[in-house]
Amino acid sequence: MNKPLSPVTLPIGVEQIAALLPHRYPFLLIDRVVAFEHGTRVSVLKNVTFNEPFFQGHFPGHPVMPGVLIIEAMAQAAGVLVKLSAQHNADTPSIFYLVKVDKARFNRVVVPGDQLRLEIEHKRRMRNMSQFWGRAWVGDQVAAEAEMLCAEVANG
Repeated sequence: MNKPLSPVTLPIGVEQIAALLPHRYPFLLIDRVVAFEHGTRVSVLKNVTFNEPFFQGHFPGHPVMPGVLIIEAMAQAAGVLVKLSAQHNADTPSIFYLVKVDKARFNRVVVPGDQLRLEIEHKRRMRNMSQFWGRAWVGDQVAAEAEMLCAEVANG
């Protein structure tokens, strides 16, 4: 794995995350990076608030964060891990796509007021693809977990 370009200073806030990822409101789903090990793991926070647009329809009177958005938040955290670790060709602009999800489990509903702690581990890299294992925690409970495969594609 490549060495990082510069030391990572934690925590990393949403402005720096937005500089690493192409996602923007309302689809940037992570708020802060609180732990990072080069090429190995990252821990990211997502504050779940009632004013998020998906709560209007999921579900009226009983707001629940959609499981697919929890998985998307984990994939975004995996993208931050890759970008911070400089595991991509910095000379060629690229974007990372979530291409496969396996072993997804949802153990607890996520509601407004919860704080998700997303723990992502890099498992392996194959050519332009990386495999990750992710867990979304609320307090000491696992809310969701999944194995994800992401592909790096030239963007430009």
